[in-house]
Amino acid sequence: MNGQIFESINNLIYYVGVATDPADLLRQRGIQVTAQRLAVVRAVAGQPHITADGVAEVVRAEIGAISLQSVYDALGVLVAEGLLRRIQPAGSPARFEDRVGDNHHHLICRVCGRLVDVDCAVGAAPCLTAVDDMGYEIDEAEVIYWGLCPGCSATRRSS
Repeated sequence: MNGQIFESINNLIYYVGVATDPADLLRQRGIQVTAQRLAVVRAVAGQPHITADGVAEVVRAEIGAISLQSVYDALGVLVAEGLLRRIQPAGSPARFEDRVGDNHHHLICRVCGRLVDVDCAVGAAPCLTAVDDMGYEIDEAEVIYWGLCPGCSATRRSS
């Protein structure tokens, strides 16, 4: 698992900026470095697409007591500063990931809820051009593909 965290944090650093570690990354954005914020970054890096409740569990296991409100506050700051991305699929709690700064979307299984990243279907950000942009300057398009993951699909076929 530590290898996954390191690789994910390296991806975060690659996508976001020049920083060499999460504390430097926070400082670059003018965010006060705290044990709680660093633990939140590590939790999201270790389990992409994690919920706030999941982050709280991971952080508590790492540093001890932390309120759910403190987790939400840290996530809010990190999302606002572009260090984490918040996604909220329909009918599902918000999830957080550290893959930021690129143009990617998500696949979600309708049966088990598994959520995975998928690169943009075509072109650079935004990958979708609105038929009528209504005067907006579009800088992001969010797409969620719904279906069955390979495991659930195989189970359904064998039933």
